[in-house]
Formats: sequence, C-alpha cells, structure tokens
Amino acid sequence: MEYRNVGKSGLKVSEIAVGSWMTDLSNREKVAVARETIRYAYSQGVNFFDCADAYGNGIAEQFLGNVLKEYPRNSIVVSSKVFFPTGQGANDWGLSRKHIFENIDRSLKNMHMDYIDLYYCHRFDNTTPMEETLRALSDLVSKGKILYYGVSEEWGAARLAEACHIVEKYNLYPLTVIQPQYNMMDRYIEHEITALCEDKGIGITPFSPLAQGLLTGKYKKGEPLPAGSRATYQADKQINKLLTDENLDKVEKLSKIADELGIGMSVLALAWILRKKIISSVITGASRPAQLENNLVAAGYKLTEDVLEEIEKILGFTPFCRHVG
Repeated sequence: MEYRNVGKSGLKVSEIAVGSWMTDLSNREKVAVARETIRYAYSQGVNFFDCADAYGNGIAEQFLGNVLKEYPRNSIVVSSKVFFPTGQGANDWGLSRKHIFENIDRSLKNMHMDYIDLYYCHRFDNTTPMEETLRALSDLVSKGKILYYGVSEEWGAARLAEACHIVEKYNLYPLTVIQPQYNMMDRYIEHEITALCEDKGIGITPFSPLAQGLLTGKYKKGEPLPAGSRATYQADKQINKLLTDENLDKVEKLSKIADELGIGMSVLALAWILRKKIISSVITGASRPAQLENNLVAAGYKLTEDVLEEIEKILGFTPFCRHVG
C-alpha cells in the first residue's frame, strides 16, 4: 500500500480508502461479509475508512465503529460527515453550531471513539452563515473531537475560496480536505477546484471513482444488465443515467487499454485519478473482499505519459476556458 498526505497537513492516508455509502447491512449474512471486507482492507494496509451520519441513519457508523475497535486507534484514519437530518426538530439538520456540536457527539458515540480524524460538511447550508460553520468546526479541532475538517463537492470553487478567506481572516484551524465526486466521466473539479486546492494545500478524497460501477467494465453495450448489479436495484437510478451509448463506447475503448496493460478496468480508472498529486485517496465501495482486492492493485500503479495521452483522446475532456476577442 502507498500513502499520501492529506493536502499540506501531516496526516497520511492510504491511496485506496473504503467507504460506507453503499455498504449493505440489511441482514446478518451481509453484515458478516461487510465485516470481512473491512478486516481484509486493514490487513492489506488500508488505513482510511469513510462514513457519514446519514448512512443508514447512524447504522453505518455503528457498524464501522464496532469493526474498527478491533484495531489500535492510532493505526486508522476515520471520517464522517454532518448536514442531513438526524431527527425531526428544526435544528436537527444543517451546519449550524448547534447541530454540528450535537452531531459530533452522536457520531462519536456511534463509533465508540474519542475523536474523528476527518469531519466533512456533507452539503452546503445556505441557511447558516459560513463563518458560523467554520468557527464551529475549528472549535471542534481545539476541543480534540476532530483533528481536521473539510467540505463536500457542493461548496464549489467560489465558496471554497470564501471559506479560505474566512479561515485566514480569523486565524481558524484550516480547511484541510474536500470530498467531491470525481472520475473519468465526471471531471468538473478540473475546471477550477483542483487548481484552487493545489494553491491552498487542500487535499482531495474523491468518492464514486468508478462512476457507480460504469468504469468496472461490467456493463456492455447491447447486453442485459448483469444480475445483481447496482443498475438492477439502485433506487435513484444514478448508474442507469450513466449507461449511455457514448459512455459505454468510451469504456469499451478504455477496457482495451487495460487489457493491453494486463490490469482490470477498475484499476485503470483508479490509477488515472491517482495520477494527480493533489488526490490524497480514492474512496471506493466494496461489497466483498474479492472486489476490494481488485481495486487495491491501483495503489502505487503508475500510468505512463503515453497511456495517459491515449486515455485523454478517448475521454475528450476540455476544461472550461472563456476567450474574449
């Protein structure tokens, strides 16, 4: 396993992280498989485990905490998030000082921990002044309940820049990390956000690096959906919206590159994200150890410039740039 610093901080995380967004805990058998997957990840050097209070209304945090308590606390990096409702009250959601302070205690109790390493704002709250949110998070660092904090993709470059200005103005603990969606098919952060993060020393820990499973190569143009795949049961149909002929054609071409390199399509997709030094870790989902085993090959795997150029030709991405005159 290879490790990287989170932005300009001293915190080091494994290049491959395990997330809890899609962890299935619906029955005893699936809980056992999920526990086995976390244990396998740890045995292979994964030290970064991502969660959120909204996943299963706290059930995912409880599960993760119960598994991770088997290991020394100093050997793992754990993240969680705050924003979504945790109750029916007017203050049981958002990024107010009240909700942040109450919710961190809830998450710590769920995970049987004294502190959380990385604490993210899961969304942007336009009903709360940004200064209030940042002061609350900075105060949690002072209290030792969190070590670092960050935000989600929905803050955008302008809000990130404003947050950095507030932090500098009031000498708060710094915003250390962001967690956006980023993969071969969704590169919006390359328009402005990556450059800002590089300038400010903010680490990036992307989620959905395999585009909901599209970049595993298991979905084929003109073929039935694989039995048991996310596209057959996902309630919001996110993956189904990605299964366009254009995307499937790109994946077919990318798969040929992966075959020539002797690696899996998912490894190619993860290694491609890790090509950027500002990426601290990629947050992957795994429903079983074998699936995670394939993803772990991407740690430390370097794609050559020739391969990267070939990939760019297939993806056909152009960063936004407005020219005048």
